[in-house]
Amino acid sequence: MSSTTGDFMPTRGPALLEGKVAIVSGLGPGMGRDISLALAAHGADIAMGARRSTLMEKVARDIEAMGRRAICVVTDITDRGACEELARRCKDELGRVDILVNNAFSDGNYKTFAESDLDEWRATFDVNFFGTLQLTQAVLPYLLEQDDSRIIMINTMSIQRIEERFGAYAASKAALATATKTLARELGPKGVRVNAIHPGYIWGPSVEWYFNHLASEQGRTFDEVYADVANETCLRYIPSSAEIAGAVVFFASPLSKAITGQALNVNAGHWMS
Repeated sequence: MSSTTGDFMPTRGPALLEGKVAIVSGLGPGMGRDISLALAAHGADIAMGARRSTLMEKVARDIEAMGRRAICVVTDITDRGACEELARRCKDELGRVDILVNNAFSDGNYKTFAESDLDEWRATFDVNFFGTLQLTQAVLPYLLEQDDSRIIMINTMSIQRIEERFGAYAASKAALATATKTLARELGPKGVRVNAIHPGYIWGPSVEWYFNHLASEQGRTFDEVYADVANETCLRYIPSSAEIAGAVVFFASPLSKAITGQALNVNAGHWMS
């Protein structure tokens, strides 16, 4: 069984991103943290934007321990002024912007469509779709100053593997998937590559809690619940956010120079489109 991400610290890898500066939105204990650390481990300086500062400050210390620079900007991506402030501070304090990783998200209302107030769906779209595009629009002028910049959307397997009570989340992310292709088409002539990664279940504290909850509800063991999900994957396990972060490094690096407008499933073979 894969471990949680709490003690993850990457070793310094090849300098695929030496001299690059990345903005990462949404810093939780999983994906945002591990994406930031992985990019820094490959040579990038990092500007982090999230609604709370405590975790960002800890991750910043870890990044600085690698010899990279890091800044933390309290950011709500539904606030246009906050998005512009994050972009501006990254340029002013770190000198440039090469990479934007749109990781901030809302996981929706966990209700069926019939049970939902559509204002709850709108709130989810405000973060996952409009908020993501708002931050992208704020950062874009700085990305266009480079001749090979990257926008990476963190999307989800949920737009392909539809489940009940995830309608608001899945619909907002499906809209983002179409916008990703639109941006790739429009920005490609200007040297901006736009791609997405689509994780499935991401092993960490929230999924561990959810599996324990299911086990309690169903009168089963945690290991049985885990095995049910893991056995749906080709690799028979649930990847951690640290492993998934490697796909972000790939899209941010010269290794993906000829790739744009693509959606990469990073889910241990849980879903193959």
